[in-house]
Amino acid sequence: MAESEHPQLYLITPPEIELSRFPTDLARVLDAAEIACVRLDLATKDEDRLSRAADAVREVCYTRDIALVISEHIILAERLGLDGVHLTDGSRSVRKIRKELGDDAIVGTFCATSRHDGMSAGEAGADYVSFGPVGHTPLGDGTQAEFELFEWWSEIVEVPVVAEGALNEDIIRQLTPVTDFFGIGEEIWASDDPVARLAQLQAAMT
Repeated sequence: MAESEHPQLYLITPPEIELSRFPTDLARVLDAAEIACVRLDLATKDEDRLSRAADAVREVCYTRDIALVISEHIILAERLGLDGVHLTDGSRSVRKIRKELGDDAIVGTFCATSRHDGMSAGEAGADYVSFGPVGHTPLGDGTQAEFELFEWWSEIVEVPVVAEGALNEDIIRQLTPVTDFFGIGEEIWASDDPVARLAQLQAAMT
């Protein structure tokens, strides 16, 4: 378990953001709850759009002393002075990226439901490993990261673990004793009031 009594919150941006509005929405969420880290997780591969989004999100995060990582884009993470990168290929590139970014950068990786990938990523120098989806989602092949995976991880491995993907109150209640972070994104951004929805999800931890 992380240092705090309950799992910490790891916030994931929507795949599309409106720069005229999203920084304000993000600021409201960051001011309403204690967030450990934010992941810029956009669907676009356009470097200009990513850079402008990263600049806007970074300003909101850094004035609040909250770490910001970006999905996949190692070069942009360095160029824009972000805290690190979130990989999506399990353990495959962790060692290489750790070498490129250095010891101070955050390097995390998504390992779907694979214990082996998670263990290998931790050994290769990942700061955290994320498993998911933990709930039912139309995306992917229907495989879910089950309670037993997190329970095993929390007993055996010291590398922090993130539970993400289709979270709801019931899943949060169940996983609270065995995860270090909840990766929360569309669960709140799809709501009319992200702050209120996050509060509901957070309440399930207690």
